[in-house]
Amino acid sequence: MSMTISVLGGVGLFLLGMTVMTEGLKALAGSALRTVLNKAAATPLRGSFWGAVITLLVQSSSATTMTTIGLVSAGLLTFPQGLGLVFGANVGTTGTGWLVALIGVRVSLTAAALPMIFAGALAKLLGRGRISAAGAALAGFGLVLFGLTTLQQGMGGLAEHLHPADLPAVVAGPGAGWWAGLVGVLTLVVVGLVMTALMQSSTAAVAVTLSAHYAGAIGLDQACALIIGQNIGTATSSALAAIGASTTARRLAVAYVLFKLVAAVIAVVLFPVTIPLIVRASNTIDGVTLLAAYHTAYNVVGVVVLLPLIDRFTRLVERLLPERGSPLTRSLDPSALETPMVAVEAARQTIARSLTAVCGSIETALAAASRGEPVPTGKDAASTAEAADALRQAQLFLSDMTGPPETDDEQRRLTSTLHALDHASPLADAASGAIDFATVGGGPEDARAGALCADAMRSAASVAGDVAMPPDPAAVHVLPGADATSAAPAVSTDAALERLERRAAELRELRRAHRSATLGAVADGKLTTDAAITRVETVRGLEALAYHAWRSTLHLVGRADQREAA
Repeated sequence: MSMTISVLGGVGLFLLGMTVMTEGLKALAGSALRTVLNKAAATPLRGSFWGAVITLLVQSSSATTMTTIGLVSAGLLTFPQGLGLVFGANVGTTGTGWLVALIGVRVSLTAAALPMIFAGALAKLLGRGRISAAGAALAGFGLVLFGLTTLQQGMGGLAEHLHPADLPAVVAGPGAGWWAGLVGVLTLVVVGLVMTALMQSSTAAVAVTLSAHYAGAIGLDQACALIIGQNIGTATSSALAAIGASTTARRLAVAYVLFKLVAAVIAVVLFPVTIPLIVRASNTIDGVTLLAAYHTAYNVVGVVVLLPLIDRFTRLVERLLPERGSPLTRSLDPSALETPMVAVEAARQTIARSLTAVCGSIETALAAASRGEPVPTGKDAASTAEAADALRQAQLFLSDMTGPPETDDEQRRLTSTLHALDHASPLADAASGAIDFATVGGGPEDARAGALCADAMRSAASVAGDVAMPPDPAAVHVLPGADATSAAPAVSTDAALERLERRAAELRELRRAHRSATLGAVADGKLTTDAAITRVETVRGLEALAYHAWRSTLHLVGRADQREAA
């Protein structure tokens, strides 16, 4: 009975310590975790390396994975880049196994652990900010060490009742036939999977396995089979968390499960080859160190196999889980709300995509009206209404954001995003039917106002498109609406912004002259009062469209503060 209590208590203390330590390390890292992940994933290879390093530092693959999901959802990382980080996190999380192998099972650390817990708890309760976070990390580390000591004591008692011969023999194990050995491997794989699923921590399950082997309760080959299952089991929490989540979260969860399964299949296939090598190496290297190395190598092999195939792997996952929602709101992933900076970027991407759609619809309507053709009311009207709805969703999304941004730069980013949203919303509402675009063909000045506004919309769509899908910094592009054979020049974002500002200023001047001339035409009997008021309202609306488009794009690219300071 006391043996069972020691084992369960040791596992419980280990899990609690890992939770407290991880939360402390995450708080200590703060926004640096998100910043480093964002910059480190330039390529899947770099992402894998830094994903492993960061996970090793914060001691939580779930922290890395959930932050990655938010960054991918917000459009800050591509799906392949996010996969690279997730692959690396699987390698980094094996670092705790080395802690158990090199320190935890060898000596009693109670004398060192208890002072750590006291000092850390004191700093956590009395300190603030980073001191409090560091205290939590220290107290959590002390709990991990104390839990390992308790677990070690329980496993010593277990070894008196459990012998490796009591467990299934495995392939390449002593006295095992091939078929019986394969069944033994698969049985222990399932046992390891269940252990991790129950504990919701592969690290804790691996710690139990290492402690059991050190105590002599299980053999080296049996422990390797358990570790394979424990690596698969850690994907169960991601699979459960993805139920009802966004498409991005579900894609990464599926990719995570597939990665674990591929690595497990490779490990099982190579089992008859690797076990004899490990057993032979155990003559000079102790078993727990070999198990920690096997745990790491097992995940490294999975990364090495899948990383060169990441593009094909990405396409496979995307085919399994196609995007079903609106492309305008695909960034509004609920998981991003936990991180203010990521939530802001998700909303920013939504605003940019919506603005691109609205400006394109307005430009199409004005072009048709200038040619005397009926203003389109089908697909373009639907896309405009969809964009207006996406902007409302972005507003609600930001309202649900968890807490304010942490730094001054992030606060300014939020403010500029809100300004962009405030200007984009009336633009979308006006495009949904508040302006009669058909009147732009009523006279020369009306037609000129329509042409200026159409050009402004092309420029605004160009800038917003760059925000929605950032191009290479040295690249230029053709304004939307121009085909490959047109004479429209390729322009940079700065040039498009300047052009948009000029068109807004020209419309402002034109509106004043147009109003006087149009209302004067009523007195001359050239226009009816109703027609004149309609034309004035239309030009006023076109000016407002250009102004809102200019201000919204200016805030989207972060130039509004510079402009106002100048």
